[in-house]
Amino acid sequence: MRVADLMTRHVEFIAADATVQEAAELMGELDVGALPIGTAAELDGIVTDRDILYRVVAEGRGADTPVRDVASRPVIGCGGEDTLQAAMDLMAAHHIRRLAVRDAEGRVLGWITMSDLARHLLVDSGPVQEALRGITEEPQAL
Repeated sequence: MRVADLMTRHVEFIAADATVQEAAELMGELDVGALPIGTAAELDGIVTDRDILYRVVAEGRGADTPVRDVASRPVIGCGGEDTLQAAMDLMAAHHIRRLAVRDAEGRVLGWITMSDLARHLLVDSGPVQEALRGITEEPQAL
């Protein structure tokens, strides 16, 4: 299976001069843990809930801090034609939970997250489904 088959295609971006408060509000509305900064053509970083926690709250910065000041960079990405295994390998190698999916020109086409991959593996894995059935079925009387 390819990354393009599983990625989220609708991506909300936030401007680099937006505040971390605006980012946190938007993350809450969208129920996401991160927002890419910039545009699909000009990706300038990513701000995550962890960035806000460690680079704003823990350091005593204000909610009016621009997201560009606390963003994670560089944004690691993959291509839509890459395999899911390649995406998982990139995430593991870089200790990250999400990847930008880009076209040949570097434009963002979507995102794939560890949650997307986990959901896919749980739903489509025969051995996992069989193990879950074994756990949840009532034992047979002897």
